[in-house]
Amino acid sequence: MKSHQLLRFLLAFGLPAILSAGIVQAQVIPPAEDIAAQVRTQGHPCEGSASALKLVKQSWPDEPVWILTCTNATYKVRLIPDMAAKIERVQ
Repeated sequence: MKSHQLLRFLLAFGLPAILSAGIVQAQVIPPAEDIAAQVRTQGHPCEGSASALKLVKQSWPDEPVWILTCTNATYKVRLIPDMAAKIERVQ
């Protein structure tokens, strides 16, 4: 089977089966270190290891909100595609 035939087959039969079986996750969740890197890039200190918790009720479909906990600070971070994140330090 040639590559374009295989691709057509997967699109027609394989991909829907994989999605319906729940094998592929519909939403990509960024690791805590990726969120911490964004926070640091925007000038906020985030030292040590980081953990992230998604706030589902405050998130929008394309703009998830996370609580990022670093060793020295905790931040509420709204990730916005193709823009700077909205970052708020919380106590």
